[in-house]
Amino acid sequence: MNLLFDSPDPQVAPLRERIERRVRFVLRRKLWRLSRAEIRLSDVNGPRGGPDKRCRVELRGSDGSRAVVVSSARTDWLAALDDALARAERFLARQWQRRRDPRRARGQPAVAG
Repeated sequence: MNLLFDSPDPQVAPLRERIERRVRFVLRRKLWRLSRAEIRLSDVNGPRGGPDKRCRVELRGSDGSRAVVVSSARTDWLAALDDALARAERFLARQWQRRRDPRRARGQPAVAG
């Protein structure tokens, strides 16, 4: 899996290695299914404070499926990253579970049994 990291904020530079380790740890069971992960961190309000640290996570599957994009805003970078990664991981788990175990075709009525 290729991991791309982008942040225009100089405060994020010291956290880069820690963020990369965190991403690989959270997605460790899904790495073989992912071709690319993009992490973008930005500070929306600048130095004014508040829950303005935004993390955007984009994951692309190796099977050519659509990209999964989630974002989170918190007061600190690592909390925003953890929220976004948790949401992305849950979404991927549900999506892959549906592909593996389809209960019925979409739009088809349920058959009582």
